[in-house]
Amino acid sequence: MNRIFNMDNGFFRAVSKLVDLVYLSFLFVISCIPVFTIGAAMTAMYYTVQKTIRNDRGYVGSEYWHGFKMNFKQSTCIWLAVLAAGLILYGDVRILQIMEEAGNPFGKAHMFFRVLLFLLTVWCSYIFPYMARFENNTKAILKNAAYIAVLNLPKTLLMVVYMAVTGLILYIMPIALFFMPAVFTWMQNITMEKIFRKYMSDEDRAAEDELNREYKH
Repeated sequence: MNRIFNMDNGFFRAVSKLVDLVYLSFLFVISCIPVFTIGAAMTAMYYTVQKTIRNDRGYVGSEYWHGFKMNFKQSTCIWLAVLAAGLILYGDVRILQIMEEAGNPFGKAHMFFRVLLFLLTVWCSYIFPYMARFENNTKAILKNAAYIAVLNLPKTLLMVVYMAVTGLILYIMPIALFFMPAVFTWMQNITMEKIFRKYMSDEDRAAEDELNREYKH
């Protein structure tokens, strides 16, 4: 009977993780409301999933806001640049679609800009997790995120599947907005950490593994 109500048993740990994912998604949604803060929010969510959800280090609320403040300036600058590029590409797509509907053969070029918009989204899926895990200047972050995405193409394609499934779930069930962001980031983290660990030194990997073991025992 004592084992049933032991807070460390599998059932209660699973429930605790589920609550943490819902809470983390809620923090993410409210901190995205100003729009210009979305980059900092994505970075903070990945940071919290890696540190707290996956490795039981710290508490969701405090770690989320720590990650949010720690990377706010750099992640916001990058996000605004990405957002501007995305809006320009989307505008090009819409204009060229109108041209195609009007019979202008150049309108077919909207497919080219759709591909660029898709590649920007994929690139973005690496940029903010990379920022959450590594300190670097903005130019190096952008370059390394692109480099890693290309060199790990099978996992990048898996990331696209995660995004597509998440988008479909949100389209069918909008209320999922309050749990799917963290669930997506959790799946993303499982895949992406296998990539990131390849670019960490042996000493950094060993130190992080030891720290995680200390918190899990």
